[in-house]
Amino acid sequence: MKCLFAALLCLGLAAVSPSRAETLGEHIAAQPDRIEKDRKEDAQRQPAKFLDFVEARPGMKALDIMAGGGYTAELLARAAGPTGQVWGHNAPDRPDRVVFANRLETKVMANAHHFVSPIDEPIPPGLHDLDLVTFVLNYHDTVYLPVDRTKMNKAVFDGLKHGGLYVIVDHSARPGDGITVGQTLHRIEEASLVREVEAAGFRKVAEGGYLRHPEDPRDQAFFDRAEPTDRFVLKFRKP
Repeated sequence: MKCLFAALLCLGLAAVSPSRAETLGEHIAAQPDRIEKDRKEDAQRQPAKFLDFVEARPGMKALDIMAGGGYTAELLARAAGPTGQVWGHNAPDRPDRVVFANRLETKVMANAHHFVSPIDEPIPPGLHDLDLVTFVLNYHDTVYLPVDRTKMNKAVFDGLKHGGLYVIVDHSARPGDGITVGQTLHRIEEASLVREVEAAGFRKVAEGGYLRHPEDPRDQAFFDRAEPTDRFVLKFRKP
């Protein structure tokens, strides 16, 4: 029985192990069993670059805030593999949480969990020493919803291990817009977000430029644009 378990574990690890010619992110993004809906989002999300930027790896413990239908959570679950664990958080009134629940039935989500709670309570009780927390394209919504962002960011800080990462992706607002266009344009000014997150104790350690679109005038909501929005990708570390 021990030999069989070891063999299955090795097979599971092999499924998330890239060749020497590709990164882990590239390997996962190219998996043929990813659903078509997710693949259609890849052009604007760049999953391979995202996974490499967040330092995804087998065995990690990660959580995705406001996971929606689970696009990002599934990528993290694939990267974490059978020795890791991933949580997808959704608010109680998030309609696509049902889609996430259905996604949990697939084999690739065997190491994943769904957690439903208010946005400013995104970490399951008792969960700590996370390697990674991600917040993708939804931080701007917290500025007009009844969310205590100070409480939310502190919860993330407390849930991460020392050296753990908090990675935020969002639609970029114009300099000076601050948090004032969260509901109208569904954007947030990068500098304002950085101030909020660093006030919780995090240090900004890197920026990912792979979703930048400087041609975007940043005066429309993402759903009103035919072209991609300018998006920032920020990596913060808990000291």
